[in-house]
Amino acid sequence: MDFPTVNATLNATSAFFLVLGYYFIRRKRIAAHKKCMLAAFSFSTLFLISYLVYHFQVGSVPYTGSGWVRKLYFIILVSHIVLAIVILPLAIRTLYLGWKKRFEQHKDIARWTLPIWVYVSITGVIVYCMLYL
Repeated sequence: MDFPTVNATLNATSAFFLVLGYYFIRRKRIAAHKKCMLAAFSFSTLFLISYLVYHFQVGSVPYTGSGWVRKLYFIILVSHIVLAIVILPLAIRTLYLGWKKRFEQHKDIARWTLPIWVYVSITGVIVYCMLYL
């Protein structure tokens, strides 16, 4: 199995559902929003499992680029890793508040969760492209 490609696809799919979920909530389509956000969380969870399985097997993969692109890669990678650590509890809390129908609290935290989660999902794909393509 080509884990890096699977992982990038899972990240991209998660980003797609996050943006679609945002679109739906802006139009007050709550049921569609809920389905999209649960799908995004599911794809992110599958990504995390797949990522861990891959890296337990392969270990670290070095970046071979050079020059300014190498610096850019590490800037993206470091921000991605830091925010990926932050997003896990944020996403769980945001989903929990929505599930419990505590919508004001859900909305307050979702304003932070959504852009960070989208950033992490998209930069995951960018890191894949820079590392493997």
